[in-house]
Amino acid sequence: MRWGQILAVYLFWPAVAVVVWGELTPSPPPMVQLFWDKLLHFIAYFGLSGIATMALGARKRAFWAVLALIALGGALEIIQGFTGRDASFYDELANSLGAVSGFGVSWLLYQLLSAKVGALG
Repeated sequence: MRWGQILAVYLFWPAVAVVVWGELTPSPPPMVQLFWDKLLHFIAYFGLSGIATMALGARKRAFWAVLALIALGGALEIIQGFTGRDASFYDELANSLGAVSGFGVSWLLYQLLSAKVGALG
């Protein structure tokens, strides 16, 4: 379980960098344009939230990290207006739903893994 948390800590900031780049680049790569935009927002924030929850150990701090990710998504949507892209309330809604869903799934997974490791130890 500990190695998973360590891996999550090291993966979080590069993942944030990729998401920020993806949201602020003036013209997304053609491969990205094949997918529905809202689905990409959901997946990105689901992943970030899941990584944060695993890194923080499903504690109260993880909840605050999810709120910070939702705020980050909102700020990036506003900044998009200055990069030649359109800000969208629905993109932020997809970001928020992804972050909350990622937290819920990761929290549950963390609890299950912790119980299994505790039963073995």
